[in-house]
Amino acid sequence: MTIRRSSWIERRTVRDMHIAILTFDGYNELDSLVALGILNRVREPGWRVSIASPTARVRSMNGVTIDAAIDLDEACTADAVIVGSGSKTREVVEDPAIMPVLRGLDPDRQLLAAQCSGALVLAKLGLLADVPACTDLITKPWVVAAGVEVLDQPFFARGNLATAGGCLASTYLATWTIARLHSLEAAEAAMHYVAPVGEKDEYVTRALRNVTPYLSPALT
Repeated sequence: MTIRRSSWIERRTVRDMHIAILTFDGYNELDSLVALGILNRVREPGWRVSIASPTARVRSMNGVTIDAAIDLDEACTADAVIVGSGSKTREVVEDPAIMPVLRGLDPDRQLLAAQCSGALVLAKLGLLADVPACTDLITKPWVVAAGVEVLDQPFFARGNLATAGGCLASTYLATWTIARLHSLEAAEAAMHYVAPVGEKDEYVTRALRNVTPYLSPALT
């Protein structure tokens, strides 16, 4: 499968962008909610970020319950989809009520990103057939068993596909998504806002160092 930068981004405007964060039962709060917070630092009419789940309400691995804003069918129509991680991802990829719906995900018309064990979901969907991935250390053997090369680094992207490994690498997925859908300047501003006081330049520099090698030269 050849992944290319599709023309859909050029046809859309910042005022009409929807990002879905797939969040399943047993979700990791850092994976879904850190990305949610950073992505929502973009203050543009029509810029929308939604928690998407197979049920109306999901409970995290630590007992935090949240309501879904949209279902999985609507998530598959979003401009960008981040697949969150959690303690039940191996159950998710075996669920006949979930995986057929997610086959509607398509990197030719949307950005697809996965956090930690979310890479296993993309692998099982056949979207990482020739694309190496990043994931967490616990999930790595399962992703390898699915036939995907796992990299020893926090972030990797090729075309419209991106993966991140380690909970706090969710900041890199958010940075990449904002840079692709809006601008690198907006990504820098979002990261600068959430970074610790006294360390903001350091955090922004680190995020850009990990993400910009995978952006089009036109964006950098």
